[in-house]
Amino acid sequence: MPHQITVRQLIRQLQAVDPDLPLYFAINPDWPQVHRVGRVVEVSGPDGAVYLAENGQEGVLPPAVRCQLDWADV
Repeated sequence: MPHQITVRQLIRQLQAVDPDLPLYFAINPDWPQVHRVGRVVEVSGPDGAVYLAENGQEGVLPPAVRCQLDWADV
């Protein structure tokens, strides 16, 4: 996966999963934590982008998820 994805690519990926499941960020392979997704903000103009805000921490990322992300062996 590229380092930067577009909104279109994210939507495509999200369409393949159950839309009723909770959504989290998996952050930092060296300190694997789960973060809740917050607001979505769009910035217009030449440097336009969409930002997903972090909305608090949920805890440690489960080992099975770390394995699927290639962040650790389970």
